[in-house]
Amino acid sequence: MAYDYDLFVIGGGSGGVRASRMAAQTGARVAIAEEYGLGGTCVIRGCIPKKLFVYASQFSEEFEDSAGFGWTVGTSSDLEADDVMFSYARVEEESGGRGLLLTGDRDLFGAVSEHVAVVELHKGEPVDVGPADVLERYGIGPELVSDFIALRGDPSDGLPGAPGIGAKTAAELLRRYGSLEDVLGAADAAASEMRPRTAAALRENDQLLRTFKRIAMLQRIDVERPADHPTDFAQGAVVARELGMKRLAERLETLAGS
Repeated sequence: MAYDYDLFVIGGGSGGVRASRMAAQTGARVAIAEEYGLGGTCVIRGCIPKKLFVYASQFSEEFEDSAGFGWTVGTSSDLEADDVMFSYARVEEESGGRGLLLTGDRDLFGAVSEHVAVVELHKGEPVDVGPADVLERYGIGPELVSDFIALRGDPSDGLPGAPGIGAKTAAELLRRYGSLEDVLGAADAAASEMRPRTAAALRENDQLLRTFKRIAMLQRIDVERPADHPTDFAQGAVVARELGMKRLAERLETLAGS
């Protein structure tokens, strides 16, 4: 069978579909070849998976770019980034320094101490989250963050938590009984003063909750403390210009000259 087209588009993503429509509006004969379905990744599978794929494909380049600021780049082939950050923070703390963790990962609230803080970026000035802030937000101290996440759950890590137990109840249980293991022991006790529905949810999911805690717990790895040196704003400006970030480059040049 013979075909006669003015434009043949391979791929039915948003760009291909739009180009085809625009060409067709001029009277052109247009065809689209697509293996699965029209619309592209966002329409078919969702925009979040597409963004994750795009961001992940750029990670290695971003690591190389960050080295241009004079920063030490730490990696691990076995553990997640939060474990690497936690380990560097502890090494810095043990050396008498102060660690600042720029992250949106709630697991790292468990790394917070008097000398380690999580930095949150908001409109205006950054906010350092210390032990008192963790207590104010969650109702428990940093040492119980993994226990809290196990009970309440964490959608970002795919952890559902214990059925029917929210943030308030999770904090109350931990304040009253101690660790997750203590809470599970209290739920299993014959003379438990815990609400029957809560105790039942804990007993029926005890092994799963222990698994959730292991997932949420930060793992220490062996890392060497990076040498102290200032950020290289001048070289960072060079990297920013190479990436087409003109405004960022100008700001870095200003910092380099101050």
